[in-house]
Amino acid sequence: MSTPTVQRFQDHYMVLGVKPQSTTEEVFQAYSKLAAKYHPSNRETRDQEKFNAVTLAYEVLSDPVRRKEFLDSLPKAQMVDNPQFDSDDFFRAISGEAARRMAILCLLYDRRRLRPGVPGVSVREVERTTAISTEEMFFCIWYLKQRNLIISDDKSQVQITVDGMDYLESHIPTPEVILPLLKLEPKVK
Repeated sequence: MSTPTVQRFQDHYMVLGVKPQSTTEEVFQAYSKLAAKYHPSNRETRDQEKFNAVTLAYEVLSDPVRRKEFLDSLPKAQMVDNPQFDSDDFFRAISGEAARRMAILCLLYDRRRLRPGVPGVSVREVERTTAISTEEMFFCIWYLKQRNLIISDDKSQVQITVDGMDYLESHIPTPEVILPLLKLEPKVK
């Protein structure tokens, strides 16, 4: 009598780097890229085990019935909280982080300059006056606070610090970088 082999669980979404909501086309694109990378004929990056995992993931996720069965088998918490690394999204996002932080610093610097008696700006106002998503804005505010470039006052408004002003003055951004990130209202003359 043969002993049954134990297969370890494979999260097909994680293997392909796609989300459960991904289209069949997105699944295929991810598979194509990874299959080419790990294919046994690729002398530089071949990896039979990874190639097999990618192929299995594609076989399951490209078949609507098997995909639904797999999705139903996942723990609900895993579907919501499972961290995934999307390299394209990550590198696109990180390239704009410095510009987004600088845009917020510019906004707060200008507020302190124009209204030194009331230098704070609510987070809602930062969100309203910038072309930055809510998640990006909170990430920027967290970073700027950690670097002591901005602080929160007792009304939960953010304001630039002296360190923030010095930083901005020593790293003056160009208007081409900052202006697309600000929602500017036309000046009334």
